[in-house]
Amino acid sequence: MMKLFIGNKAYSSWSLRGWLACKLSGLPFEEVVVPLYDEAWEKRREGDEFAPSSGKVPILWDGDDIVVWDSLAIVEYLNEKSGGDKFWPVDTAARAMARSMAAEMHSSFAALRREHSMNIRQIYAPVPPSEAVAQDIGRIMQLWAQARARYGGEGDFLFGEFSAVDVMFAPVVTRFITYQLPVARFAEAYMRAVINHPWMQEWIGGAQAEEWVIDRFEGPPQSV
Repeated sequence: MMKLFIGNKAYSSWSLRGWLACKLSGLPFEEVVVPLYDEAWEKRREGDEFAPSSGKVPILWDGDDIVVWDSLAIVEYLNEKSGGDKFWPVDTAARAMARSMAAEMHSSFAALRREHSMNIRQIYAPVPPSEAVAQDIGRIMQLWAQARARYGGEGDFLFGEFSAVDVMFAPVVTRFITYQLPVARFAEAYMRAVINHPWMQEWIGGAQAEEWVIDRFEGPPQSV
């Protein structure tokens, strides 16, 4: 059975992506939660199981000799392993756009990540976002609008059915909710669909049950 190492469910956005990818694959896997930044964190990161990723999570082991790290690589590995028909749209043009959006999510939106870290257990009073974060939000709204208009059809998600691109944007949805960031009206229905998905509800339940608190990820952003 595959084994997925993840960080705290309350805070670890990349772990959420790797975990959702495992769920989307339909393949059995064991999850191992590794508390971030506790007393044993540095020592644990030096272990053989974390060596391929330089101590980062998520990291997926498939048996003893196949290891995949980085959420987007996990998505692609599980897409191949599960038959190649669960993660991306069938239509060639839609699939190209979905992969481009997932890659942009993977490499962009640094201000949103930096100023609004994931914290699923909190909802803070709204504070006007910085200019850089507002630009990130604007770009995300543009991407979501294009996907929904061109390929959403009658489905609830960006390309109709829940897919890899929704996996990549799911932590962004939680950030928008946690910090009550301003989004376009059309985006609210998509965000509800993501947050109410059974897998997201399972993850949120796990986050609520965690006892760990990391101070650096707690507290609302300050107005600027």
